[in-house]
Amino acid sequence: MQSTLHRWFGVGQSSAPDSRKAGAEAASEAIGGRETKAVFVFASVAHDLPQLLRGVRMEAGPDAEIVGATTMGELGSAGTTDGGVAVAALGGDGFTVQARAARIHKSDPRAAGAAAAEALHGLDDENQVLVLLADGLAGQQHEIVRGAYSSIGASVPLVGGFAADDRRFRQTYQFIGDEVLTGSVVGLALGSDGPIGIGVAHGWRRKDPPMVVTKASGPHIYQLDGEPALDVLLRRNEIEGTAEDLFDKGRALQPLGLSRRSGEDIRVIHAGDDAERSVWGSNDVPQGALVWLMEGDRQSMLDGAAWSCTEAIARLEGLPPLGVIAFDCGGRWAGLVEGGLDQEIQAMRTALSDAPFAGFYTLGEIARVRGALGTHALTLVTLALA
Repeated sequence: MQSTLHRWFGVGQSSAPDSRKAGAEAASEAIGGRETKAVFVFASVAHDLPQLLRGVRMEAGPDAEIVGATTMGELGSAGTTDGGVAVAALGGDGFTVQARAARIHKSDPRAAGAAAAEALHGLDDENQVLVLLADGLAGQQHEIVRGAYSSIGASVPLVGGFAADDRRFRQTYQFIGDEVLTGSVVGLALGSDGPIGIGVAHGWRRKDPPMVVTKASGPHIYQLDGEPALDVLLRRNEIEGTAEDLFDKGRALQPLGLSRRSGEDIRVIHAGDDAERSVWGSNDVPQGALVWLMEGDRQSMLDGAAWSCTEAIARLEGLPPLGVIAFDCGGRWAGLVEGGLDQEIQAMRTALSDAPFAGFYTLGEIARVRGALGTHALTLVTLALA
């Protein structure tokens, strides 16, 4: 039975150059003086992050769980910012929150995901979700998510995003409490006596014919349809040349659709080796998988954004959304410039019937619902609460 008494969700944004002021401003707008249980902070790496968190804490109070990450842009009900801060906050009856953080070791990234998932221990709420915010430059993203999954199993969904650093690709940061971490994964376990909805959509379309991954290891693809993978992608893109010709001449994003029961998960292939004729991206592609080249345009990405929101609220058992946290790919930001970002925000507003939302542009998205591997690219993941 859902308890709605004093239950609330709010969002705020700020572009103030002073970091403490920006944190306080965005948090104040989201919280509005209410007793707070959790605050999600998504901020540009250009900020003085400890000062920004101090500003957030001033508004959130001493007992609120604060988690967050640095971004490749921030988004919310009011629009997008580049170099700003977006905040989502919640509180009231029926919510339970617990947070954990773990350092990512290159030799065992799976252990970090499992440790962050310990945030769920002791939660007995009817509905639960684990929100993961992880370093986007640590590598082996799929192993971090697998670690969390190995700890909690299939009964609790995972959502989240990989932290960015304003397109610098040097160092990202994660937040827990009043601490600024790097090379880490933060897990926030959210329990609710109301339904939780998750939406996953991208808007890309299959470009036939499909290909079979005949040799692969982790994110490396060595063969497609029994031929060297680089040769196949060059031919399919009608390019005669090298890996550099494929990936560095306006085709830095080579999306592959990985067949799933619910559609296609996107894998971005972004590099190749001319000697071994292999290609690779940031997430694993299983050997034996069926894949497609994917194509899309601005309108298809806007349609994907609307569908992600629609899918999330459709899982709220008929209740209106209290609010939404969004994890949007930085690659989508790059494809939606010159007015497209505003169009995406408007598509989300319309699909959510003007329910408040906030989030960030990521270096990879996390969503594990009904058996998906959990890592995504060029995708909008939405977490809706009722």
